[in-house]
Amino acid sequence: MLHGPNLQGLSHQAREAKSWPFEQARLLLDRVARLRLSDAERDLAAALFAQGEFEEAVRTLPALARPVVFQCGYGASGLPHLGTFGEATRPTIVRNAFRALTEDAIPTQLIVFSDDMDGFRKIPDNVPNREMLEEDRDKPVTSVRDPFGEYESFGAHNNARLRAFLDGFGFEYTFMSSTETYRSGRLDEVLLRILARFDKVQAIMLPTLGEERRATYSPFLPISPKSGRVLQVPTLERDVAKGTITFRDEDGELTEVPVTGGAVKLQWRPDWAARWTALEVDFEASGKDLVDSVRVSDKVCRALGGEPPQAFHFELFMDEQNQKISKSKGNGLTMEEWLRYGTPESLTYYMYQSPKSAKRLYFDVIPKATDEYLQQLDALNRKKAEGDNAAQLDNPAWHVHRGDPPAKGSPVSFSLLLNLVSAADASTKDLLWAFIGRYLPAATPETDPLLDRLAGYAINYYEDFVKPTKRFRAPTAQERAAMEDLVARLRALPAGADAEAIQNEVFEVGKAAGFEPLRLWFTALYEVLLGQTQGPRFGSFVAIFGVDRTVGLIQRALAGELVAA
Repeated sequence: MLHGPNLQGLSHQAREAKSWPFEQARLLLDRVARLRLSDAERDLAAALFAQGEFEEAVRTLPALARPVVFQCGYGASGLPHLGTFGEATRPTIVRNAFRALTEDAIPTQLIVFSDDMDGFRKIPDNVPNREMLEEDRDKPVTSVRDPFGEYESFGAHNNARLRAFLDGFGFEYTFMSSTETYRSGRLDEVLLRILARFDKVQAIMLPTLGEERRATYSPFLPISPKSGRVLQVPTLERDVAKGTITFRDEDGELTEVPVTGGAVKLQWRPDWAARWTALEVDFEASGKDLVDSVRVSDKVCRALGGEPPQAFHFELFMDEQNQKISKSKGNGLTMEEWLRYGTPESLTYYMYQSPKSAKRLYFDVIPKATDEYLQQLDALNRKKAEGDNAAQLDNPAWHVHRGDPPAKGSPVSFSLLLNLVSAADASTKDLLWAFIGRYLPAATPETDPLLDRLAGYAINYYEDFVKPTKRFRAPTAQERAAMEDLVARLRALPAGADAEAIQNEVFEVGKAAGFEPLRLWFTALYEVLLGQTQGPRFGSFVAIFGVDRTVGLIQRALAGELVAA
């Protein structure tokens, strides 16, 4: 089980929670009862569930003690990217909701399954030694040499990259390699079943294929004993008693191999169905582009005597050109890139939000995701202080932290830090903390570690993305008069005026100057003083940056120094 908070007593609130993970968790609990229990047992389970007696239900009904299996897949032919991480994040979020719903009494397991036995057909654009990879084309990815020269194969290299990242995020999972699963015999029983029910499988698959592909299609992809390549060739003969198929190898010779022990692998949709059947998978999330494939795999799974998992379809991630993120293309963000500019929590929050809506996965989403996460964490802790458990369970931060959110967030937003870096030209965290310390005297990197991390991210983001695009402009006559008024009002403020008092003065200046709508006044401040179209709450910025420094910044802008620079 996951190591996390005490989930006892949450089942009542979980039954009422409206967030999508709890909707999925309730469906999953119904599925488990339907598939594992008789009618009489289901009635007993329902009564015990309603009373929150989940431990008693598991003791009374041993079928509930078998782990509920969540699965996600990874295509090991390309380096991991954030879309890959999202495929592990979403089932983990549902898994944690299921744990809360059942008070952690029913065991769960997340399998991360690497399709590393797939034939290596497309060379990624973002790897070295492409000539060497070309020589290994069509071999299982675990038989392709590692272009980085670090592991025994390219598949092993990519698996290691995936696992290191998942470990860094604290996922609890069971890693399974397709190569090892086939070779170990774990799939042998299902493979023999496909051999025996070959015609049934073909009847499902052939109508989904084009005419040319139908002529040669077989669910079995033999691995050539001579070249080691995964072959897409027709099955010419089948011997159910011997458990073998016969095909024509690359040199034209008829070759007989067993379907067990890793001598063949399955085409990907029958492979999916076989995995669901053999591993008794209960839940799998996949992209919207795979809806039709899931439907076909469901049919194959049933033909094999299995029960398809509960499916959850999410929308796809797009890059800055609104093109689908692809491991082979290497477009969009890498995991390392997000973590240079944003917290791991902000990444998980972005994965959690609106899974049914397509989202851009590019650098400009990081600041907004970070601040939204911080706002949600603050809201959760307010509800926690009020004892409102139900509201907590529907807060994204509860899911981001798997039910165990920290009691403290950041007293300063990420967008404010970005603008502070910009105005102060701060190149180190020490310089940034000098300003923060005046605004928050009790705050230090030790007392506010999240704020300290955000400061580092803000410097990186500013240097790489904000600074190169800053475009200052001169103020209009209306804006100049308003800024001169603002200077006078700031100088008249009492010492130690807080952010709210400063913000009120900024509002009054804008209204007195006749800005309509008022947001045009704030846009002018950002464009003239910070060289960008958007910014933080200006009163908070002045409070941290300092009234005197802000006055100096305005005077430099009015003198044309910022535009000249």
